[in-house]
Amino acid sequence: MLEAVRQKLSEEVQQLNHELAVTLPETLRRALQMGDLRENGDYHAALERQGFIQMRLTHLRSRLAKLSQIDLTKIPVDRVGLGSRVVVLDMATRENATYELVVPDAMDFDGDGDSNQISVASPLGRGLLEHKVGEVAVIQLPNGPRKLKVVELATFHQQLADSKGETQ
Repeated sequence: MLEAVRQKLSEEVQQLNHELAVTLPETLRRALQMGDLRENGDYHAALERQGFIQMRLTHLRSRLAKLSQIDLTKIPVDRVGLGSRVVVLDMATRENATYELVVPDAMDFDGDGDSNQISVASPLGRGLLEHKVGEVAVIQLPNGPRKLKVVELATFHQQLADSKGETQ
């Protein structure tokens, strides 16, 4: 999971670096050839895009640095943590829900809408962290407290071991 996120962010950094070093200079050169820069929309749009790219690159590099600091040995092996897939029972509605706890950059917003990913930084994600099977997490959400009982858990380490077993 983390490697896929690193790859995705690195690819975006590479694409933006190319745009900053190759595409935008060419656009600016063409705009400069048109003359009066005060009323040149292409020139101003290129400068605005350049500023956006520089800010986005700073953000992406910061995210990559934070991802490289994640110590996989500190992810719990018997409790809900980053990368866990957890099935919870809502104590009020008696309905089950399955969630996968991911870093915000790993969330799949382009999917089919059925994604069960939640960020470990979200109130729901933070509330589930460190709970074991059988424990009830009381999570304070904007619409009030929610009690979720952990009924099944597949930690990051268990899923990693399972995937290695399948490939051998």
